[in-house]
Amino acid sequence: MASIRILTDTLISQIAAGEVVERPASVLKELLENSLDAGASTIDVSLAQGGVKQIRVSDNGEGIDADDLPLALARHATSKIATLDDLQQVRSLGFRGEALASIASVARLALTSRLRDARHASTLRAEGGQTGALQPAAHATGTTAEVDDLYFNTPARRKFLRTEATEFSHCEEVFNRAALSRCEVAFSLRHNGRVISHLAASDPPRRTEAILGAEFAAAARPIMEQIAGLQLSGFVASPNYTRSSRDAQYLFVNGRFVRNKVLTHALREAYRDVLHGDRHPAYALFLAIDPAAVDVNVHPAKIEVRFRDSHAVHQFVYHAVSKALAASAGNAPVAYAAPLAVGRAPAGMTQAPLGIAQPATSYGAMFREARTAEHMPPPAGAALNPSAGGSEIPPLGYALAQLHGVYILAQNAQGLVLVDMHAAHERIVYERLKSALDAHTLAMQKLLIPVTFNTDRLDVATVEENQDALHTLGFDVAPLSPTALAVRAVPVELAAGNIAGLARAVLADLREYGASRVLTERRDELLATMACHGAVRANRALGAAEMNALLRDMEQTERSGQCNHGRPTWYQMSLADLDKLFLRGQ
Repeated sequence: MASIRILTDTLISQIAAGEVVERPASVLKELLENSLDAGASTIDVSLAQGGVKQIRVSDNGEGIDADDLPLALARHATSKIATLDDLQQVRSLGFRGEALASIASVARLALTSRLRDARHASTLRAEGGQTGALQPAAHATGTTAEVDDLYFNTPARRKFLRTEATEFSHCEEVFNRAALSRCEVAFSLRHNGRVISHLAASDPPRRTEAILGAEFAAAARPIMEQIAGLQLSGFVASPNYTRSSRDAQYLFVNGRFVRNKVLTHALREAYRDVLHGDRHPAYALFLAIDPAAVDVNVHPAKIEVRFRDSHAVHQFVYHAVSKALAASAGNAPVAYAAPLAVGRAPAGMTQAPLGIAQPATSYGAMFREARTAEHMPPPAGAALNPSAGGSEIPPLGYALAQLHGVYILAQNAQGLVLVDMHAAHERIVYERLKSALDAHTLAMQKLLIPVTFNTDRLDVATVEENQDALHTLGFDVAPLSPTALAVRAVPVELAAGNIAGLARAVLADLREYGASRVLTERRDELLATMACHGAVRANRALGAAEMNALLRDMEQTERSGQCNHGRPTWYQMSLADLDKLFLRGQ
């Protein structure tokens, strides 16, 4: 039997490195966090061979005193916390005091730094955990960390690294996260001597567009919500801009990029009614919270956090994002005339969280929004809607024609609008049903002639057992025989739909899930099904008045840009798009 022994310091550091240094991107993350914590306004990153050969991070931060450089490479040594109270409300990105020591144990590390008032810089080298002598050096104010030959002394670990392109892509993602979190800091990235990215100090909209691209910026809806102790800012993409993967999802808590199930679930729920199939939303969101209300000391990689009141955080984020996504076709995107000033914390915070710098102008104005509707004489169809207000053209314009009984063609100030009439009406009915049920004002309409249909005994029993739930949903259904039912009343919004099919769908949900779940967690799914049955069907001819009424309803309905299944309900073709299609002016 082997005896128990105390591990050597070098082996301890290498074991710790296994938790902190997973790949070159892990090293880059730790070095970038150190630079940001040092108050740098400019950070330059240089990589070689995907970061395996070399990672060099240089900043103009406050620097490290020469006497402290050896301590910077010691395990569990840090300037960022001193007491348990500091640990319970961490205000810096790094705080564990083991990153540099772990990196130095599996690579060749050179740390050069100079304080602002120091006569010269100092440099310290470490290789495989062995620290050399302190040497004078030439360096501007700030710090440069150079990591060479990662895993040179642990070849087994090096074999687990991927190709150069893969490792670089991970490093670039870490770089983008840091740049997105601190838009007031200038960043540059080089790989194998080639400039990959150069980001000047900017504001949140421009930095977000630089990282996530112009398509995201065009679809972005700004958020600026605040309650006591919580603030959410940033951008969520409209449901028309979705991804096949989660590669455009950035969540920051007090400036720290995190993965958190509570926040992810809140966002998924906010998008649930407007997201199609297995598509994923895109967003860049910054949550500011009292540092004492969040635990960042969960995992060595510092990417996971826990909230003291996770339910409150979930509800706040859910409602804030839902509000941003609820804009109807007739509403302008959210904008903020007076966002919080730099450094101001939400009410109830003891100190402003990191990385929540606010722009001097409104978020919405920074992005390229849809052009403001111009005044022009209304088409003949305008007379069908006397409430339109003279020559003012509504956002979705006026109906011109119906195409194949499926689409409405309308003219607005920008050009041509195409509307899927069933999908649009489905969203309108769905939102009305939700609002009425929430307000307990779901009106029932008695049918002049009850709709009867044959069914099985289980459906009849379901009706007898769930009369209260059926009345809550706006239905009056009664058994006619052991195998037949009569529908005598339905919700007003659904009276023109397929009554028998609608009743069967409601009963199927009640049978499978029970009244309690149908009226709570399954409520929206059932209402979406009901709305689908009650919406105007394809191939139904609509008159001009009906088509214009549908357009006006869309303009007043939340989330009218998507149907209940996340599909788009309308599409704008500008005059410029049409000119390009027909090569006009070319």
